[in-house]
Amino acid sequence: MESRRARPTLRVLQDDLRDGWKSHHPQPGPGVGGLDPLSPLSELPHPIIQKARECFGDDPQQDNFVGPVKSCTRFTLLEIKSGQWRGGIWIDSGTGTCWLVSAGLAKGGHEDRDDFYERVKRADKSGEIDKWLPTDDDRRQLKRETAAKLLTDWELDIQRLVLEALRTVADGGTAAFMLPHPKDPAKRFGTCEVTLERVREPGFEREETVVEIELENEFRTSHLGWQATMHVLISISPPETGWDRFGDTHSTIDEMGSHALRIDQLQKITDDGLVAQSSSNDKAHYTHRRNLAQSSVMGRSVRSMCGVYFVPYRDHESLPKCSVCEERYHGLPR
Repeated sequence: MESRRARPTLRVLQDDLRDGWKSHHPQPGPGVGGLDPLSPLSELPHPIIQKARECFGDDPQQDNFVGPVKSCTRFTLLEIKSGQWRGGIWIDSGTGTCWLVSAGLAKGGHEDRDDFYERVKRADKSGEIDKWLPTDDDRRQLKRETAAKLLTDWELDIQRLVLEALRTVADGGTAAFMLPHPKDPAKRFGTCEVTLERVREPGFEREETVVEIELENEFRTSHLGWQATMHVLISISPPETGWDRFGDTHSTIDEMGSHALRIDQLQKITDDGLVAQSSSNDKAHYTHRRNLAQSSVMGRSVRSMCGVYFVPYRDHESLPKCSVCEERYHGLPR
């Protein structure tokens, strides 16, 4: 379902607010007109956009506006104010979405040609105001934002479940949970089991994490299934190249104490509403030469001398050497 929260049309951004919004939204993205669907237009930090969002939220009973703009006779245009800024909100009766379709400054005692009210009056008289209403591009951008939010909320739900599992196995053991369905909570998506074991051997102490993910048949080879799997792994240990895979089982080895540190990190980003991101392997590790060729071609991870699993596909000469690997390499008998 589309959000009701007030949002500007593309025309308002490109014409009425001109370049004012671009300083807050400089990077082009995959959405309509180069806009990033992960950054909703309703959240752009322009004063009149912020005012629109505050005055027209999810609850229609809480709408707060000055009144109808009298010079607009072709449809109901509701006025909002923020300092000298003025805005006109049109509510789509079909979807309930509130659109900021006009914005401008009140100036010159309302006699200036560029005054907000004068512009509305001229556009209403000429019929141009009909073109201010949302276009197909506006609706496509909104759908992209809605889909992006749905995906973000789903990934955050997965993060919370992973975080709970990590706390359960903090001292070692196994925790299992159901993976949520991205759209329908009543449908099964899959299960996840997380096992933590602390390995202590002479000269070698590491934390080994094993994750078993079993997806429902319809998701086993789907993009959503792979995305859920990767997000579970990234939430536990961000370098995705550090995970080794065998069927539905994934494993990784980290330094002692990494698990507790990751719990704190994951708690913070989840509390902030942020989605965990993957991080690349940033060190050159030592491993047996015979492992490299096939692993590079097949994309399989290998275990380094320090215990880290990685896929050797990057140019190792450009990376700093892993100090643990280097120490153990030079400690080998000659």
